[in-house]
Amino acid sequence: MDNYDCDFKKETFEKIVLKIALPVTLQSLLQSSFSVIDQVMIGQLGSGSIAGIGLGGKFASLYSVVLAAIASVAGIMISQYLGRKDERSAAKNFSINMAMSVGLAVVFTVLSVVFPDKIMALYTKDEATRTLAVQYLRIYAISFLPMAVSFIAATMLRCREKATQPLYASIFALVLNTGLNYLLIFGKWIFPAMGVKGAALASVVAQAVSCMVLLIFLCLKENRGKEPAQMGTVGQEEGNGERVAGETDGLTSYGAQYLKILCPMLLCEFLWSLGENVYTAIYGNIGTDACAAMTMTIPVQTIVIGALSGLSQAAGILIGKSLGAGKYEQAYTESKKLMIYGLAASIVLSVALVAVSPFYVRIFNVEPSVQAITRSLLIAIAVIAPVKVLNMILGGGIIRSGGKTAYTMWIDLIGTWVFGVPLGLLSAFVWNLDVQYVYFILSLEECVRLGISIVIFRRRVWMERIR
Repeated sequence: MDNYDCDFKKETFEKIVLKIALPVTLQSLLQSSFSVIDQVMIGQLGSGSIAGIGLGGKFASLYSVVLAAIASVAGIMISQYLGRKDERSAAKNFSINMAMSVGLAVVFTVLSVVFPDKIMALYTKDEATRTLAVQYLRIYAISFLPMAVSFIAATMLRCREKATQPLYASIFALVLNTGLNYLLIFGKWIFPAMGVKGAALASVVAQAVSCMVLLIFLCLKENRGKEPAQMGTVGQEEGNGERVAGETDGLTSYGAQYLKILCPMLLCEFLWSLGENVYTAIYGNIGTDACAAMTMTIPVQTIVIGALSGLSQAAGILIGKSLGAGKYEQAYTESKKLMIYGLAASIVLSVALVAVSPFYVRIFNVEPSVQAITRSLLIAIAVIAPVKVLNMILGGGIIRSGGKTAYTMWIDLIGTWVFGVPLGLLSAFVWNLDVQYVYFILSLEECVRLGISIVIFRRRVWMERIR
């Protein structure tokens, strides 16, 4: 009896999903709470500070999504290699992705420290808001390097079924971030009141500490010796645990395969994030109230999506290991289950969001008009959230797990640039609609993505074993 049969008796598919998804979800929620805490505390200083930190953070998100693309590639390849017990290729892939991430961090740090004024000038014409955004971005950029190391280290730990360790690091960092926010934003104890600068500095320290904790966990894991992956629902086909001659040998063929997966991911995430930044510029040019309202919804959007991000990560790992082991029918069946779970959970979250929206807007010290706009935006977000979650699980986890990242690249480019951006520009500057209607109309591009993704999923062209 193989490892798959033995493990399956101990844990069902649902239990394995929770084993990976729950720690990842909790970590995502904790990371999202970084921005929630910043927003709530900065919210006590007024709408201008909220808008400033939101715009500064938006450019930082451009870096985050490109970094996430590299981490996603690492997860795709490492999970498939571990699925067939190819430890050598898994370690090689980890090293390559770590080097790529560090290089990316250096580039974005230099841009953010040297040219923050020019960057923020693209987002808003309001001089006061731009000044605050520059102050925030210049300091927050210091966190880019530890963030890069943390992303790749966490990916390796999750692929090795150690998803709770990145969670522990996030818990520790959250406690530190919360305390430092209180001390540095408002000037408590012996510290000066730094406002948005204090929020940025607190995030930098928290990211650095989280990075150190993750490296300690990773070093301890590697020093104990690499254990064969034992995923209850994945298993190994007979002979799949052996390396196929020539599959991963040869730097040239390996590099070509890596770039074939990475390049579409990088282009996809960069252009998608650029589109998101265009959306932010649209909101910013509608007016300061609209920009502040959208910024106030960012923590909620991040929490709603983060609450189900574990399913996307679990999909990438579980389906990747199944494909790596050659279990294609199992991969397809499990994919459908994961989508059903995601849809059900997202509907529950949407209902909860509508229910708490009146109370959420009251925690910010902003004008009643801004609170009203924010509440309308939250309702629009709740309506579109289930579609976003399905796209995240299907496009961000399942389809990518086979390494066919070109499919997801075209899905995102069509959704964002053929539909989202034109609809946003039309609704804001031609039809002159309020920001909540602008958001809803441009978000209809999520429906386009989902339709294309379902067609690709049903045709099974994404199901491939990485060589």
